[in-house]
Amino acid sequence: MKSYNVGIIGATGMVGQRFSLLLANHPWFKVKVLAASPRSAGLTYKEAVSKRWCMTEPIPESLENIVVMNASEDIEKIAAQVDFVFCAVDMNKEETKALEEAYAKAECPVISNNSANRFTPDVPMIVPELNAEHAEIIPFQRKRLGTKRGFIAVKSNCSLQSYVPALFPLSKFGIKDVLVCTYQAISGAGKTFETWPEMLDNVIPYIGGEEEKSEKEPLKLWGKIIDGKIVPAASPNFTAQCIRVPVSNGHMGAVFVRFENKPSKEEIIKIWNDFKGPAQELELPSAPKQFLNYFVEDNMPQTKLHRELEGGMAVSIGRLREDTQYDYKFVCLSHNTLRGAAGGAVLMAELLCAKGYID
Repeated sequence: MKSYNVGIIGATGMVGQRFSLLLANHPWFKVKVLAASPRSAGLTYKEAVSKRWCMTEPIPESLENIVVMNASEDIEKIAAQVDFVFCAVDMNKEETKALEEAYAKAECPVISNNSANRFTPDVPMIVPELNAEHAEIIPFQRKRLGTKRGFIAVKSNCSLQSYVPALFPLSKFGIKDVLVCTYQAISGAGKTFETWPEMLDNVIPYIGGEEEKSEKEPLKLWGKIIDGKIVPAASPNFTAQCIRVPVSNGHMGAVFVRFENKPSKEEIIKIWNDFKGPAQELELPSAPKQFLNYFVEDNMPQTKLHRELEGGMAVSIGRLREDTQYDYKFVCLSHNTLRGAAGGAVLMAELLCAKGYID
């Protein structure tokens, strides 16, 4: 595989910091550009983030002395230096959409962690193991934008990465109804316990906009490309509650599911254990070898024990059992800033490179 020069837009935020760690020694991607808001522009990366570095690992030495560029004003300069960019900006929806489209129109593909373009009909929202075929929408998007290389691809909401991968391979049984309660780490809000002490010994039963995303975004992942647009699926029916819990990293979901044709417990576990997607088949660098991991112990998975499984890119599942109202219930876990955010975006970029969408 050829090597690619990449940029991180929004490099100083929590997800941008995670991108910097994942990309510092990536076998395919070399970080050439770091960009952020005007207050960071002109500083070295170390100067810009040292007082608010929130990762447990240190700032990558190879990135410390890169001078941060202005994410909004230096688009043409950035596009000229890189093959594509990762985007994780902290801006409102309209500003984010405009920024991402500006990079795409500068012939710079955008791999986005942001939510702004998730429901743009010709923007693929890809989980590489589940719906890699949605990349086929990219030529239609390029036609709309008037670009040859530029396009936008997005990853889904971080909480979906825990429960949708467990449901997706069970689609052949006709999933009718899904109820999910997610228990989400504070890093999903870009916070640490140092910056959000109110979360110590506390649970907040509301995360703005999260329940709507949890109910709508899976249907786009299940959708089909029709007439140059991704048309969301009509089912399964999702209902969700999303709760903030005092955990640093790791989103857990408690899932209840009803089928048209109820499988056996043994069938479900075998499907999970055997499941592989394009990411595994292509042996992408960031892909977990075992994507779905089922634990038979009643008290597994646990956040502290399993969020880092396979470099934080695997999904852990447990407690599958029959329910009195639904067919089955189970719990699942994923690392929200790795599989759910930066890691998922890096894996998507690897897929798009391997498939030839980023030349």
